[in-house]
Amino acid sequence: MSVAYISSVWKIELEAPQYPEGLKMEIWVNDIKGDISSINNLNHYIGMSTINVEDFPEFKILPILLAIMIAWGVLAAILNTRKALFSWIIFLILVAVVASVDFWLWEYKYGHNLDPAAAIKIPDMTYQPPLIGYKELLNFLAGSLPDTGGYFIIVPAVISAGVLWMEHFIFSKKT
Repeated sequence: MSVAYISSVWKIELEAPQYPEGLKMEIWVNDIKGDISSINNLNHYIGMSTINVEDFPEFKILPILLAIMIAWGVLAAILNTRKALFSWIIFLILVAVVASVDFWLWEYKYGHNLDPAAAIKIPDMTYQPPLIGYKELLNFLAGSLPDTGGYFIIVPAVISAGVLWMEHFIFSKKT
């Protein structure tokens, strides 16, 4: 999980004919990197707000939350009990649900709250990227997926849940 401190946890990719190399926004636990300037320039034409790191209090909270997740996981490993592992997995699920809802709301705000004076206006068109997966937005294909740091959070959580499931349903019946 600590890899999430030194790599992007999520990415939004935009592909279009006029950008054959694509545009990428990388979301880190404390920053947004990538082709932000180009994305903000494009967003200006359709009336989306400018993306600024300072507008997201989450970037102050996420590094602390990640530290708590890591510490709790280490404690669960030291205690070496099903109850400790279960509590850590429940905590991870709660964090994932809250983070997903927060991210969806962030995408909704940027994709729906458009400036009525924008240069390009298409009636009833919104520009919200998908929470996970791909979606066509005009001539852009927008993709939203975990990145390296995100997988270093997801994979240990899934493995831990699998271990807990095996401990409870397979190994406990044999003893």
